[in-house]
Amino acid sequence: MTFIEISTNISTIIIGLSLLLIFFRIVTGPSIEDRIVGIDLLTSNAIAFIAVYSIQSGSTTFLDVGLILALIAFLGTVAFAFYLERRTKR
Repeated sequence: MTFIEISTNISTIIIGLSLLLIFFRIVTGPSIEDRIVGIDLLTSNAIAFIAVYSIQSGSTTFLDVGLILALIAFLGTVAFAFYLERRTKR
């Protein structure tokens, strides 16, 4: 096994464990803000998983999916922040 194969396998395991911890935070978050941060972190880890999978498979087409997911996650976070700001003004 090469160094790249070993490091991508380890990265996949670590990202998988962090996804489990993030799901726990989303489910047990005491407030809506904690859940929103958890969802944002979930998309960031999904992008990291896509990047690692792209390295493992040797194909760069998956990186486009990661880029699109990053743009959608950014817009979703901005929309949630706008909603929370309007909610507190009332």
